[in-house]
Amino acid sequence: MKSKFQKIKLKNGITILFEKRDLPVVSVSISNPFGASHEPANIKGIAHFIEHLVFTGTKTRTHEQISREIESKGGIINAFTAEDVTSFLFKLPAEHIFTGLDILVDLLKNPTFNKEKFEKEKKVILEEIKMYHDSPQQHIYEKIQQNLYLSPFGLGIIGSQKTVSSLKRDFVYKYFKEKYSPENYIVTIVGNTDLKKVVKYLEKNFEKENKKSKAIKVQKKNGHSVEKRPGLDQAHFMFGIHAPEANNKKRYSLEVLNSYLAGGMSSRLFLEIREKRGLAYNIAGSINTEKTYSYYSIYVGTTKQAIPEVKKLILKEFEKAKDITEEQIKEAKERLIGLRKISKEESLHVMTDLLMREIATEKAEDYYNYEKNIRNVSIKDVRELAKIKNYSTAAIVPK
Repeated sequence: MKSKFQKIKLKNGITILFEKRDLPVVSVSISNPFGASHEPANIKGIAHFIEHLVFTGTKTRTHEQISREIESKGGIINAFTAEDVTSFLFKLPAEHIFTGLDILVDLLKNPTFNKEKFEKEKKVILEEIKMYHDSPQQHIYEKIQQNLYLSPFGLGIIGSQKTVSSLKRDFVYKYFKEKYSPENYIVTIVGNTDLKKVVKYLEKNFEKENKKSKAIKVQKKNGHSVEKRPGLDQAHFMFGIHAPEANNKKRYSLEVLNSYLAGGMSSRLFLEIREKRGLAYNIAGSINTEKTYSYYSIYVGTTKQAIPEVKKLILKEFEKAKDITEEQIKEAKERLIGLRKISKEESLHVMTDLLMREIATEKAEDYYNYEKNIRNVSIKDVRELAKIKNYSTAAIVPK
């Protein structure tokens, strides 16, 4: 099926990414290219805090009304904060698209940041911070980023108890007004709708405010850490390397390499670490790439005693990748292409992928060249990328 994709720039500066579908469902996001990578260390977590706060109420709607208007029509509403973007989204039956858009516009134009609700939401986020910290399988992802990048970038999207506790309502509201400006917004739509009506709606409801937000320069490093915790039975280990940026064709080579090394139960590391030796239950590779950074990590849930052997096996498989065969490359590619086809079934996935591609490269249309770019990866590209010199590790182990 050939995708019906359009990318247009409105008079007010808004970029629209639109994939037309015949199904009677629509997924929509309005996203602002401001995220955790724009924050200095002393206010780390403010972008994520703002994401929460707009849902606490607007000049015309309570929190309950915001969610009910979407959910009463069978839809879902959500948001996320990443390093380079904050996004507000909904999925609804297509006939209710303007109900959803009314909600998102209200969230972005009229949030009140009520002082009482501000303090309550701060408590919610402090509990969220504890939740992630208390889950070593999640917290290890923050630790590897800290070991790959200098502060403030490596401090995590959600912030710390110290930085979030110190934020004051008036400062956060002022920060929101400075960082949210319609001419920077990206509106991503996947589904069945009349684009002309959406364009007219967005041009009517948003005007340029001429504000810019600049990311803080990302500085790389390599480091290693071991955190000992009482009450754990399993050790959590992560291996990480810096990776090709999003606009570098080599990123597709990395996807093929990851598919070969740690992509699924037939991957090299799954077979070597789990099937042959029984050293782990879970092994997973992950590529994290936005506009300002890119890194590749491999997670292993194992025992404290097995970590040195696991690390040795990971390095050994990188080394052995210099002898990867054309047949192995072909299998890795087919897996990636198949997974992409499956993910296209879900409009929310496509919507998010288009957005993140636009944020990273300003070329959302490259999303539709994925299969071509994967097939163009050469065996030489993969072998070269596997020749790693520097790496970082993080471990959370039983005390």
